[in-house]
Amino acid sequence: MSGRECCENPPALSSSSRNGCVLQLGSFNTYFSGPSTSKLAILLVSDVYGYEAPNLRKLSDKVAAAGYYVVVPDFFYGDPYTMEKTLSIWIQSHGTAKGFEDAKQVVAALKDKGISAIGAAGFCWGVFLTAKVVTELSKSDYIQAVVLLHPSLVKVDDFKEVKAPIAILAAEIDKISPPELIKQFEEILSSKPEVDKFVKIFPGVKHGWTVRYNVENKEAVQHAEEAHRDMLDWLTKYVK
Repeated sequence: MSGRECCENPPALSSSSRNGCVLQLGSFNTYFSGPSTSKLAILLVSDVYGYEAPNLRKLSDKVAAAGYYVVVPDFFYGDPYTMEKTLSIWIQSHGTAKGFEDAKQVVAALKDKGISAIGAAGFCWGVFLTAKVVTELSKSDYIQAVVLLHPSLVKVDDFKEVKAPIAILAAEIDKISPPELIKQFEEILSSKPEVDKFVKIFPGVKHGWTVRYNVENKEAVQHAEEAHRDMLDWLTKYVK
């Protein structure tokens, strides 16, 4: 499997936004959006291209408009992946275990600010998984709900320990997490009646479609916005 398969269509990066701002949260530069007085927070974990990706920031603002305090930390410490880099080398410095520990630090910082309920959504972290970081959070009592959007290399066994309500939004055209694998995830979750789940495979879309779409392509935007609605519906169901 080529690492490039999960890194197609790199975004044009931008640190600007109409609604949010970049401040420090714990050890991380973080994009914040939404009311700081809210007791409900959503942690969005970027794909390999990092927290400055404009479509991700627009999505952050959309979630914030629902009343959430949204945080998008720079878990790559100023070193997001670019097409000029060798993915296998880059990933050695940005693995899942470190990402999970960083995410726990962010959750703790939010709780220190008085946040009472937290949801998390993760997007593919290249060959080595943002969605995996969020899956690890779902095995704990740190958060109230999780959403995985086009996960990469999450394993069937990962879902055996899930505790939090979990939604999986997957692409039909995805060599990294093909529909057959997604259905295995669903089977494992179905054996856990105590854990609410939502699994949806979107027809005709490719891995990364929710944040790396072409804003000039009306159909691509519609597909992405459908996933965004599903994500927000799941989070609002449990993060309250």
